Amino acid sequence: MPRVKRGTTHVKRRKNILKQTKGYGWGRKKKIKQAKEAILHAGKHSLRDRRKKKRVNRRLWQTKLNAALRGLDWKYSTFIDAMKKNNCELDRKVLSQIAENDPKAFAKIVADFK
Repeated sequence: MPRVKRGTTHVKRRKNILKQTKGYGWGRKKKIKQAKEAILHAGKHSLRDRRKKKRVNRRLWQTKLNAALRGLDWKYSTFIDAMKKNNCELDRKVLSQIAENDPKAFAKIVADFK
């Protein structure tokens, strides 16, 4: 059986790893062993943080809504309760965008639930 030399494949694999770690600090961008480990950790964190982003955004929407509602003498919890009782289909994301971009329209929406 003939001998197979894998120099090009090896170099290609290392180049790919170093390409993925571009912009990393210290030896993690230059040294193969450290780069491999950095890629593994980065992948793990990115998966976790894609899930976490949804929670963070929902909290942000709630905070924006609460701030807008306090100006109209409402509490966040009582407003959400009133919305659920009236079967309102608007979600927190849309409401927070309306509250931020068009306060007059938001005030009209809130007035409908009093």
